[in-house]
Amino acid sequence: EKTEKWIKSQKNIYFYGRVQGVGFRYYAVQKAGQLGLAGWVRNRYDGSVEMEVEGAETDIASDAPGGILFLQNRTYIWIEDMRVKSMRLEGEDGFYEREDE
Repeated sequence: EKTEKWIKSQKNIYFYGRVQGVGFRYYAVQKAGQLGLAGWVRNRYDGSVEMEVEGAETDIASDAPGGILFLQNRTYIWIEDMRVKSMRLEGEDGFYEREDE
């Protein structure tokens, strides 16, 4: 029987608020590395940040303390809204900062 920790998922997430110029992407890359998540993060032209992330559901969930989406506890980051969309697993490796859109 699979526990929730081992259920993998992939999500495309848009973050809105004070998310550019505050270390958001740097923190996301560091946290993803700690959690063994795959994907990427980038700034968007409209001031938002986009992330595609793949890994254990519990490491991605926004309400999971210690998860990648538990970003609003950072000093300068202020997330006002998040749009999350589930995606088909692609089997990505590594997590990196993509060129801005």
